Amino acid sequence: MTRRRRQFSPEFKEEAVRMVLDGPRTVASVAREFGMNPTTLGSWVNMHKAIHPEAEQPLSGPERARIRELERENAELREKLTFLKKSRLLRRRDSMTLAKYELIDAEKATHSIVRMCRWLQVSRSGYYEWRERPASATAQRREHLKRLIAGIFADSHQTYGYRRVHAALARAGQNCSAELVRALMRELQLAPVQARAFRPATTQQGNFRGTPDLVRRDFTAPRPGIKLVGDITYIRTWEGFVYLATVIDCHSKAVIGWAMADHYRTELVKDALRMAIDTGLVEPDAVFHTDRGSNYTSDAFGRFCADRQIRRSAGRTGVCYDNAMAESFFAALKTEWLDRFVFATRAKAKQQVIRYIEGFYNRRRLHSALGYRPPLEVLTEHSSHPRAA
Repeated sequence: MTRRRRQFSPEFKEEAVRMVLDGPRTVASVAREFGMNPTTLGSWVNMHKAIHPEAEQPLSGPERARIRELERENAELREKLTFLKKSRLLRRRDSMTLAKYELIDAEKATHSIVRMCRWLQVSRSGYYEWRERPASATAQRREHLKRLIAGIFADSHQTYGYRRVHAALARAGQNCSAELVRALMRELQLAPVQARAFRPATTQQGNFRGTPDLVRRDFTAPRPGIKLVGDITYIRTWEGFVYLATVIDCHSKAVIGWAMADHYRTELVKDALRMAIDTGLVEPDAVFHTDRGSNYTSDAFGRFCADRQIRRSAGRTGVCYDNAMAESFFAALKTEWLDRFVFATRAKAKQQVIRYIEGFYNRRRLHSALGYRPPLEVLTEHSSHPRAA
């Protein structure tokens, strides 16, 4: 069997010839790279020279060296421009040299120290002397606060913004401004999880079964157990939904009752309210405010509340703001905790809900409406000062 002769396209020939004429490579090295006969490539080169006698001669050695030098200078200028854009952030005129040293130290992994000192017009000896100098009291204080802030942020499961972190520092006896905490969190790149916007699914208006609105968006109370709010949400799992009903005390913002099940029946909300009553905090004639869901407006739930001397209250249908306190808790629960997980079973979902409510929210989470104190602390404070008879 005869060997088939290799065919080369005009474009390939032109590229191979250019690699010889435009660079320092020889005919033999280019031919070796492409796996072809050097004689063939040499004939292509000679033919190209004959057809294009006016073509420029190959660059000499000094010319190629000059081009390489210009390329290095151009690359350094681009690097300098990139670095100097960062130096525009320097605004502290009273300590400009110190700020330059800090910038050099921050960028030393990216740029040469020698070049950065030259670009910022500071001495290398001064930079190295500054780096070996012990940190100032202010710098040590900032580093100490950074460690505390990072610990508080991690302990909050990455949910605290700078205001809550500042409140936690104040509770620990660390005096500093909220803006300093904000700046240090930016330096540490600590960003809390953000709540998603709530969009109600219903739009109907009106009154249903005569249940009045006894709260009218006033979610405060002078003492625990006299005004409660409740609602139901669902949690997705691979086994199906888990439904969670809660009862929240308006004075302490604590979740004093909750229940979970794989169904949406009235028994679910009755179990949550029963748990709240069993704490002994709910007073006779207390108000329990909810939305106008079928569970809360049912006759069975009405009789349950009446038997326990609890007055029902309900907001308008489709107006989520009438039950904003309960909606806010569910937003925090899902954004700060549940959205981090994918639940294979209902049992796993229930476990995480309990961890959030009993392990974090009631006991440790600083609530802005309580002066950045945890709900359980407010409840304990009230129980330690009983009302006069």
